[in-house]
Amino acid sequence: MNLYPINLKLEGRLCLVVGGGPVGERKISGLLECGAGVRVVSPGATALVARWAEAGRITLLRREFIPADLAGVFLVLAATDSAATNEKVATLAAERGLLVNVADTPPLCDFYLPAIARRGPLSIAVSTGGVSPGLAARLRDEAAALCGPEYEEYLELLAAYRQKAFALWPREEEERREILLRLTGAEALRRLDENGLSGLRSYLADLWAEYARS
Repeated sequence: MNLYPINLKLEGRLCLVVGGGPVGERKISGLLECGAGVRVVSPGATALVARWAEAGRITLLRREFIPADLAGVFLVLAATDSAATNEKVATLAAERGLLVNVADTPPLCDFYLPAIARRGPLSIAVSTGGVSPGLAARLRDEAAALCGPEYEEYLELLAAYRQKAFALWPREEEERREILLRLTGAEALRRLDENGLSGLRSYLADLWAEYARS
């Protein structure tokens, strides 16, 4: 089965996590990174989940899951240690047309959560379709090792040059495409690897000046 990979905008959207243990904690952390509103339902909670609740970062309902918990949510993550509870959450979410992920139970999932590394706006995501999270994590780490923290500033530079390109060539798509491809080409990556950000900035500035004069 082929999966359709997407990046969801969760900023300000309410998501439900059923389960406040270590697995639920990881799910909550990922949602908070994306600016989601998080409702957690769980009789117990890890120390970190409790601190998030005390700080007002999440809403924590310390009890068992009930169907009303699904009201108004955009996304559902079931992460309890009870297979029966997880299945109940998945069934009720499906009846309401909600997307649901059930930890370690691929047949009940509408979507899988990839292993992710972030460098600012850059997301390195690897998924094995729920078959092997361990392999996904290993491949994620190998890919992330190729893209160090400096890539965050590199992307900031690219965003600025992209705005300049659209301002300078508002209608000339080919001109924009050519310079933007050069700014992300093999030579730019070589300069970043060998000379760091200062070398990269100098190369990008010279490259831009060359195209801007033409």
